[in-house]
Amino acid sequence: MQTIIAPSLLSADFTKLGSEIQLLNESRADWIHFDVMDGMFVPNISFGIPILKAVRPLTRKVLDVHLMIEKPERYIQAFKDAGADILTVHQEACVHLDRTLNAIRECGMKAGVSLNPATPVETLQHVLPLADLVLVMSVNPGFGGQKFIPYSLDKIRRLKHMIQEQGLPTLIEVDGGVTKENCASIAQAGAQVLVAGNTVFSANRPQLVIAELQSLCNPSRTA
Repeated sequence: MQTIIAPSLLSADFTKLGSEIQLLNESRADWIHFDVMDGMFVPNISFGIPILKAVRPLTRKVLDVHLMIEKPERYIQAFKDAGADILTVHQEACVHLDRTLNAIRECGMKAGVSLNPATPVETLQHVLPLADLVLVMSVNPGFGGQKFIPYSLDKIRRLKHMIQEQGLPTLIEVDGGVTKENCASIAQAGAQVLVAGNTVFSANRPQLVIAELQSLCNPSRTA
């Protein structure tokens, strides 16, 4: 499959969010990544359900919602109602991960599970069949603009091997420090979805950067 590019709204200009969404609508971005932070699981606080609800009518692109919050199971239905297509929770934040992933699917969303940099991929061995997506954090979560952690590539390769061993269609997503310089190596390691925030929104021409990321990861994909 072609590598999916998912620009992160965390790096967008919040004073003109509608315009930023329109920019993404007119770009080659496949998904829109939506980071929710509670100031507890991670040190920062971002946006939540009301903003997602406001964004949903503005785009037909997949809304890929990443919950960096404690006890995410409390909000599954609320994020479904607000318009999430994919809901990703952290392995480290879920006492009953099996139950939570099943609940997300029962609500009609794709279920994702994320791993912090120091969490081994082997912790997901038994729940991989319940995960439509595994998000490998390649920075410590909570802030944009961080540098890619090199050992993340090995985690991606090991996770890819686990998925193939079980014969699953689970996607591997990578978030943190994705740039034009490293995106191809991340894709080659086995990632099918790349989240790019600062790389896209700090550029003078974000749409061009999205197209360049697409081309670098998918050499056969035409502009």
